[in-house]
Amino acid sequence: MVGHEFVRLLEALWTRGREVPYAPVSASQLRVLYTLDRDEGINLRTLGELLGSAPSSVSRLCDRLEALGFVRRLPSQVSRRELELHLTSHGRTYLQELRSRRDASLLEVIEGMTPTAARALLVGLAGFRDALGETDRAPGLRPADDARSA
Repeated sequence: MVGHEFVRLLEALWTRGREVPYAPVSASQLRVLYTLDRDEGINLRTLGELLGSAPSSVSRLCDRLEALGFVRRLPSQVSRRELELHLTSHGRTYLQELRSRRDASLLEVIEGMTPTAARALLVGLAGFRDALGETDRAPGLRPADDARSA
């Protein structure tokens, strides 16, 4: 029961933080952006493996992100047969603005909590992090995101 409520509250918070006046992206597209932010220059096959998605699905996601100007495909430095995926400056700006909005939304909620509730949240998040394990990060989540989110 606690788990379902926790997920519901996080979804509500992140949805609020995703309200950007231009070019909103789906959750799947956002995972691609986060992954490319962390692993710049990977190919479609590697991206698919990291996301646990079929190559055709990943290719379509990248097509849409490329059409939005968030991602570009460049010839690989290693293999002439492969393409590397890179975030554009527009894609990086979108992620930075999204993170800023989410940070602000989260801080607004935390600042509205009593000191006792905020401490309890911190203890609960420490337990959550421990249960998750230090090496089990969601695809597209950088170590800096872990620290900032906790």
